[in-house]
Amino acid sequence: MAIGIFGLLEVMLLFVNAIAILNEDRFLAKIGWGRQVSDPYAQESVKARLVNLISAVRTLMRSTLYLQGCS
Repeated sequence: MAIGIFGLLEVMLLFVNAIAILNEDRFLAKIGWGRQVSDPYAQESVKARLVNLISAVRTLMRSTLYLQGCS
């Protein structure tokens, strides 16, 4: 069973969608993955980078949804 380019694109789209719908207050904060304010010059851990990536994906998806709704 070979995965074509469209299958790979579909998997990536579903993964980004799954990240975009995560609720920070109800899900991420309960497992300790909420955003925390820290020293901007401190070296970040892998967990902090993943939390920032999730937040950035959610912000990007929210802004594209707003732009799509305006047109």
